[in-house]
Amino acid sequence: MATVRLKELYKRFDKVVAVDGVSLDIPDGDFVVLLGPSGCGKTTTLRCIAGLETPDQGEIWIGDSIVNDLPPKDRDVAMVFQNYALYPHMKVYDNLAFPLKMRKFEKSEIDRRVKEVADLLGIQHLLERRPRQLSGGEQQRVALGRAIIRRPRVFLMDEPLSNLDAKLRLFMRAELKRLQRELKTTTVYVTHDQAEAMAMADKIAVMNKGKVQQYDDPYTIYNKPANVFVATFIGSPPMNMVKASVRQEGGSVILDAGYFSYSLSAAYSEAVVRGAQSSEVLLGLRPEDIRLSVERAPNSVFLSEVYVVEHQGANMVVDLKIDSEIIKAITQPLHLSIGQSVWVGFDEEKLHVYDGKTERIIV
Repeated sequence: MATVRLKELYKRFDKVVAVDGVSLDIPDGDFVVLLGPSGCGKTTTLRCIAGLETPDQGEIWIGDSIVNDLPPKDRDVAMVFQNYALYPHMKVYDNLAFPLKMRKFEKSEIDRRVKEVADLLGIQHLLERRPRQLSGGEQQRVALGRAIIRRPRVFLMDEPLSNLDAKLRLFMRAELKRLQRELKTTTVYVTHDQAEAMAMADKIAVMNKGKVQQYDDPYTIYNKPANVFVATFIGSPPMNMVKASVRQEGGSVILDAGYFSYSLSAAYSEAVVRGAQSSEVLLGLRPEDIRLSVERAPNSVFLSEVYVVEHQGANMVVDLKIDSEIIKAITQPLHLSIGQSVWVGFDEEKLHVYDGKTERIIV
């Protein structure tokens, strides 16, 4: 096991900056997810750690050593790819044994480790089969086994669950998390699936355009997103963003969104006045933090029209139309019809305020 540290890592492809000054400290034994949209630099960052790409600048530390100049085979890392990369002509036993045979392990030790890993992953009955005879989930387990059997200091995983169906993916992410906890091996995992990241990670590095936007635990990422990108990337449906202007009336700070005005408490007022770089802000509200009521309630703020209703079992997603703007709310099932007027409310402590210029969080 080992820590992984990236210091001001840069990687360019012609004029495209794929990794732009990435710095991360990954503690020994942690499960860290690199999360972001396609093209954000997460896979390139992982490939730099593996030694499959050479960074243009910066340092990569594994344990107490800089590994920039080491070839992949000498970094003591194991990588699980999206396509599993199993050898089609080899049986499962030989696929698992191959990394040890390449390192000249004794036959008895190879046999012992193969059986040990097969027991751990529940694939003992598959050892005599070839990859084409396996399901997607079984192939994924074999690919994991081939990485585990080496007992590397670091696991690197590039969207290993993306080829599985939705039900199997849910099952396998729980298994993968359990396995990592048992092995206590430092793991760097790449995905674009926020639900996967939130469920599995000790810490998440949210990336966009080659930069780390926020690096924190899942609770903080979700409840205190550092900027508008993180706020709108994490969450399904994503956080609503409403443009508003800040004005002061007497001793109060008023957020004016046009179709509603909201008076902040003293603590929030002070934070907004101190943190805002301009009079324009963005108000962020998670859909589940919006309260809907047919009659006006104590926390009601404005009246809106029901635009679309999506029933999702225990909850429903309601699209609310105000002028030309759409706001999404998640609520328990209500008897609502399209075109109906409803009151929209929220509690101040659930309100996120972002600077309109920098898009960084104020409060």
